[in-house]
Amino acid sequence: MGEAPGDLVETVAAALQQRLPDLTGALRDRLSTRIEELDGDAAIIELLYASIEGNIENILYSLRHDITLDKIEPPSAAYEYARRLAQRGVAVSALVRAYRLGQQHLLELMFAECERMDAEPAARAAAYEEVVAVTFDYIDWISQRVITVYEDERERWLAERSNARVGRVQELIAGRVADVDAAETVLGYRLRVPHLGAVLWVHEAGTQQDQLARFTRAAGVIAEQLGSTRAPLIIPHDRATAWAWFAVADDVVPDLDQIAALLTRSGGPPVPRVALGRPSSGVEGFRRTHREALDAQQVAMVGDDARRTVTGFDEPGLKIAALLAHDLDTARTWVQETLGDLARDDEQHERLRHTLLLFFQNDSSYTATAEAMLMHKNSVKYRIASAEKALGRSISSDRQAIELALTACHWLGRAVLVGVA
Repeated sequence: MGEAPGDLVETVAAALQQRLPDLTGALRDRLSTRIEELDGDAAIIELLYASIEGNIENILYSLRHDITLDKIEPPSAAYEYARRLAQRGVAVSALVRAYRLGQQHLLELMFAECERMDAEPAARAAAYEEVVAVTFDYIDWISQRVITVYEDERERWLAERSNARVGRVQELIAGRVADVDAAETVLGYRLRVPHLGAVLWVHEAGTQQDQLARFTRAAGVIAEQLGSTRAPLIIPHDRATAWAWFAVADDVVPDLDQIAALLTRSGGPPVPRVALGRPSSGVEGFRRTHREALDAQQVAMVGDDARRTVTGFDEPGLKIAALLAHDLDTARTWVQETLGDLARDDEQHERLRHTLLLFFQNDSSYTATAEAMLMHKNSVKYRIASAEKALGRSISSDRQAIELALTACHWLGRAVLVGVA
């Protein structure tokens, strides 16, 4: 007579228990080969071995002594391995797949061991059923626990890493970083290269969740347009704002219109608004381009022109507008005193301001201004005359102040204009 089903299962489990080191090593090698993400340095391999050994030992112990899951403790190595993978950014799907492949491998070994035993077909079939049930229940049980450990650790580690990066960026901006190499290690971003700083934001109103994923996608689009081959550095500033730096060539010239179009096509709404600094090198350049991006953002937010989704610090007149934006009350008073009725907030006076500003920018040439506006020269002359009437004086009187005031109106909009009742 062959062995009874219970005796057969116990015998098989005992036989495999004696070969535990060899079984563990073979399964470790198999998993490392089948799942590339689980391969790594010596410490990771050692943890993988310990995790496999602990799980196999638990399963075999349960089979030998008919122990239920509520009496089994998860292997500490399995938890630690899950934590380490979470810290390395390995997808949780790779961890789950490892347990499924491990289950498959262990079942193959058990079935092969059963075949070597002297048992009736019915007893062997019953043993198979028990082995499958126990291993399935165990893998399901342990998988849920290691996934929970993984997700908790991933969230904690990302938060700590983000906090460390935010802290190091703040130190860089404040000029308090002496060890550039250590800063680069924390940030995962090179500092001894030309940078282009950016601020990305959405309107706070209606923002129900953190926008970092949206900003990360947008930064990827911007990096591609800039021809940047390295991953940008993206730091959340608040729920609706992020700061970014791109490693770029010294002579890069961002195409603002193309960036705006790419952002619109890449996702949304809301489509993030973007403010860019100018390319600048090294640690000091890291700070400078960031300050410029912040200034460009302030101008864009004060002007609040929905048509302008991307603003560059290097755009004509923006530097002056950035200075004026720091004291809007004074700027408003000065603009209105300088322009008189030309500062009125309506479509008619906006057309006159736009024409006069282009006239100044084209060296007071009626012909060049007409070409720039695709208008007849006489129409430009009429608008300039109308602008002078609104000013109450000739445009040649204090021309510099008039041009600066028009620049302020162009960038800062209603914040410096005279409201129309």
